[in-house]
Amino acid sequence: MASVSPADQPIRVHSTSGDFHPEFKENVKQGWNQLVEEFGKRFGKSPSHIARAPGRVNLIGEHIDYCLFGVLPAAVERDILIACAPSDDPFESAITIQNLDGTYSVGSIDPLRAQKDGEWILPIDKTKLDWQSYIKAAYHVRLEFVRASLSVSCDARFGLGPSQGVLSHFFSSVEGPSPKGANFLVTGSVPLGGGLSSSAALVVASTLAFLAVNDKLASITQGQLVELCMENETRVGVNSGGMDQGASVFSSSSSALYISFWPKLHASPVPLPQTAPPTVYVIANTLKTANKLETAKIHYNLRVVETLAAARVLARGLGVQVGPKEKVRLREVLARWIGEKGDEGTEEEQIARLKAGLEKIAPEVERILGAGSGQRGLTYDEMVEASGLDKATFDETYLSWVEVEASHFQLYKRAKHVFSEALRVLQFREVSLRGVQEFKETAPMPTVRQFLGRQMPQPDPDSKASDSAQHELGRLMNESHESCDQLFDCSSPELNQLTSLAREAGALGSRLTGAGWGGCCVSLVPEAQVAAFIEQISKAYPAYQDLSKEELDQVIFATKPGSGAGVYDVAGGLS
Repeated sequence: MASVSPADQPIRVHSTSGDFHPEFKENVKQGWNQLVEEFGKRFGKSPSHIARAPGRVNLIGEHIDYCLFGVLPAAVERDILIACAPSDDPFESAITIQNLDGTYSVGSIDPLRAQKDGEWILPIDKTKLDWQSYIKAAYHVRLEFVRASLSVSCDARFGLGPSQGVLSHFFSSVEGPSPKGANFLVTGSVPLGGGLSSSAALVVASTLAFLAVNDKLASITQGQLVELCMENETRVGVNSGGMDQGASVFSSSSSALYISFWPKLHASPVPLPQTAPPTVYVIANTLKTANKLETAKIHYNLRVVETLAAARVLARGLGVQVGPKEKVRLREVLARWIGEKGDEGTEEEQIARLKAGLEKIAPEVERILGAGSGQRGLTYDEMVEASGLDKATFDETYLSWVEVEASHFQLYKRAKHVFSEALRVLQFREVSLRGVQEFKETAPMPTVRQFLGRQMPQPDPDSKASDSAQHELGRLMNESHESCDQLFDCSSPELNQLTSLAREAGALGSRLTGAGWGGCCVSLVPEAQVAAFIEQISKAYPAYQDLSKEELDQVIFATKPGSGAGVYDVAGGLS
């Protein structure tokens, strides 16, 4: 590809806090100052760095990243911040962890080396939901564990080598230097369990903090950081596909991101079209917590297994060769079937081939996976038979590394959602880029006053093209939610109610965002109608009716694409 992917860029290190927030608003600055001051009170000195990682909203492309299809998320302005500083004691190795919110417990991380082989030992109890587990996971992960359990490709795509994790990658030698002890103070504004990837943001921020206190920020690229964080979150017990971490790390403040995962991780900005009237995205929290970890065996991890099994059965029906113990993904099956060789040609040529392949494979999904009992769902025995494997090999390949629970496995529905959602992502991207180009071609030249004031001319409010782009994006969002609900079964009564109310209140499109089963929805709303939109929703959605103005501001808010993760050097003070 001609353009340089963000994956190949160095980690962002800033000396000006405004680099994180192009409009560094007074309330944001106050929050940062409060964090720095409180760090000084608790630990007796100023932090050396502030690691920041934003949450993300997935505009479209749900549950397809771990199938290796591209997604279209954007970072939100809300984030996780970790003020950190290395210990003054050169022999101290423990990490002290505190949260600005006093309701969270104080913790400490002090990894040990195994006497036999010097391997780092840092146990994590995956049966308990503990916010500190995500910080522990960011510190250390064994690739052997990941390769046995991760559902996405984990083949050292960015050159990290055979052992991953901050500890095992940078401090593997017993004779070499030891990791520094440090103090961490954590705060955040990303809603927990709201579908905006608070867990991924915490893992990314923690990984950055560990790198910062050990002077390792220059040692890896943004792509390597994403790979580290994908594996780190897996260690907590959730088989993540990479979208959440990629959006948190790669995003820019002016665009959404098209993140693709095959044949390698690549991210490219997708500017959102300026339309008349202008539109924004409104995030609304159902206030039903989506706990991926505690429900993984019947929800998230089960969907991973169903899509993997669907890929094998589909490949068998298409005559595509798959190794007996290979966990092939749906994107890889499609590539082999249509004869894709990799990243040949320009990005646009690759996307054109992918789009044609997605359109071609749709009837094959009906023929192969929808036949017989496929639309009802397959029992375990029927699924094993359809795979062409014996039970021992099937269990070793698909069930030995993860716990799932189901009476029927919905291979047809899951695959149909994945392929149709992957196509909608490409269509959403196409509409956005076309809208940007149409604006460039039709927008008037800026006046001298606009130019000097750095004001962009506005799109023509009578432009049919502008109105068409809005409604096309909204239609794709609505179709995506219907597919998530009916085919992937990852919606919830609360999400269905809230998206329906959003459309009634004037949203052009509304869909769940994140893993689903609770959490948030995202709606495309004309900017001038945001206040009225929020007011109508607050009166109609039962869980909002008794909230104060301050509480409401935390659960429903408009957002624009935010900047990606990085580290701020505190040495010069906040500016």
